[in-house]
Amino acid sequence: MGAADFYFAINATFRFVLRQFGVEGLHRYWRDLGKDYMAPVSKAWEKHGLPGIARYWEAFFRAEPKAEVEVTLANDSVVLDVKRCPAIAHLREHRREIVPCYCQHCYFLGEATAAPAGFTVRVEGGNGNCRQTFSRKSALVPEQDLAKIKEATC
Repeated sequence: MGAADFYFAINATFRFVLRQFGVEGLHRYWRDLGKDYMAPVSKAWEKHGLPGIARYWEAFFRAEPKAEVEVTLANDSVVLDVKRCPAIAHLREHRREIVPCYCQHCYFLGEATAAPAGFTVRVEGGNGNCRQTFSRKSALVPEQDLAKIKEATC
C-alpha cells in the first residue's frame, strides 16, 4: 500500500544527497537504489520478461494514492503513460518545494533496475506526467537524453 507522506521523505532525501554530494552523487545514489534495493525486482523482470514488468508497474501504481497511469504491454515494450504522478501531485498539494531534477530518478533508478534483466528504459516528460518506455536492451535504443526529462516545479 502506498503512503503519500513517504513522498516528503523521498524529496527531502534527494535534496540532502544533492546538497552533500552534487548531481553526480545523486545520480549514483539512484543507480545504487536500482542495483541493490531493487535487485529482487530485477530478478523477477529477468524471469518474467515484459509481462512481468507490466504486472509490476500495474500493481505499483494501484497502490499509489491518486495515481493516474496507463500501463500498455506490446510485443517489444511496456509503456507507462503517467497522466498524474502521485508523488509530484502530493508534493504540490502540500506546497513542498520539489527538487528540480526529481523526475530524473525515474530514469536512473529504472535503468539500474532494468539493465541486469536485459532491459532498458527511456523517459520523456516529467513535472507531473511522463511516458516511460521499457524495452529489451539494444544498440538501436538511443541513450537517454536528460533534457527530455522536465524539471519538477511546485
